[in-house]
Amino acid sequence: MTEDPQVPADAGTKGAAALPRVAVIVSGSGTLLQALLDNAQGYTISSVLSDRADALGLERARKAGVPTAVVQLKDFPDRAAWDRGLLKAVDAFAPDLVVLAGFMRILGEPLLNRYGGKIINTHPALLPAFPGAHGVRDAMAHGVKVTGCSVILVDAGTDTGPIIAQRATEVLDEDTEETLHERIKVLERDLLVDVVERMATQGWTVDGRKVRLN
Repeated sequence: MTEDPQVPADAGTKGAAALPRVAVIVSGSGTLLQALLDNAQGYTISSVLSDRADALGLERARKAGVPTAVVQLKDFPDRAAWDRGLLKAVDAFAPDLVVLAGFMRILGEPLLNRYGGKIINTHPALLPAFPGAHGVRDAMAHGVKVTGCSVILVDAGTDTGPIIAQRATEVLDEDTEETLHERIKVLERDLLVDVVERMATQGWTVDGRKVRLN
């Protein structure tokens, strides 16, 4: 297979104006976003977008002086129009990388076609095991002894994209879904910060389903 190198347009350049641009899309409280805001090095979070006007992540962005945009499904006649609206909103900020940080919708074709291979997401399980909305619960129900979190490139499926990086944690006998999930969230934030910095500043290579950070 042919390797597909991905390098942000301004990677390796100096000066704040030339830093690679990262757009973050959220739906909720924005704890993953906050980790990025607190630890961004070598790139700038150029925008935060949400499908919910009341998402706490938007307030986190505003406090940090980051431009925001709201693209609510109810403001469009149908899902296809919303997909186009989301693409238009993301395009307005010209990002080099798009990060889904607690975004609770499946992306449509417009955004995937424009930014395919440059959109990343996190998941609280060691994919391809336990995809979907209940990764922690499903892992515990299956009786696994080790689980963790994954950062992936986003494709048209549900948590089916190529895996960029993973971190693991032991499942303890005394764990509940809540205690295990909290431990995974710590790993997830740290891993996302590391992956975004490396991708934004150094680039990455995709070979089939294998992703290599430069």
